[in-house]
Amino acid sequence: MDGLEDAPDRDLMARHVAGDPDAFGEIFRRHRDRLWAVAVRTTGDRELAADGVQDGFVNAFRRAESYRGDAAVSTWLHRIVVNACLDRLRRERDVLRRAGDAADLDIADTHDRHDEAETGMDVRAALARLPEHQRLALVLVDMHGMPVSEAAQTLGVAEGTVKSRCARGRAALAELLGATREPEVRP
Repeated sequence: MDGLEDAPDRDLMARHVAGDPDAFGEIFRRHRDRLWAVAVRTTGDRELAADGVQDGFVNAFRRAESYRGDAAVSTWLHRIVVNACLDRLRRERDVLRRAGDAADLDIADTHDRHDEAETGMDVRAALARLPEHQRLALVLVDMHGMPVSEAAQTLGVAEGTVKSRCARGRAALAELLGATREPEVRP
């Protein structure tokens, strides 16, 4: 794998387009986990997420020559995978109703922390009830820490649009989560 591990993403893309059989594999290795997490949060369904990631990487592999270098490779890949997930969701609209089913999702913390697990399930269910455009903005910016400018590129919208979607999504989440919590009873 002569020097692939140390090569910048842009160089790997150029090597892939030039015919290096291992270059895209390194890109996949570097970005698969983060893109998987984005796909799961975007779709709310592990099977759709797996299909979306697979579709996205296959599309990126096939269309690598269309990468112009205007954005980071990771941003380009995010956009392709998110679009692949959205395509899957459009084909299976009923998935949105099931997206809050936390039984299909892994909870990141494997310790026995009932309250945290319950909170995670509440957040996932509330997130699934948001409009798609708000959910995507929140997943990229708040859950994955993507800068607003990069999220705007990924989603193909203006930065102000991402900011307003996040603000509206946060407000809606707060309202939804407030409605799912039972009032605390104090002695």
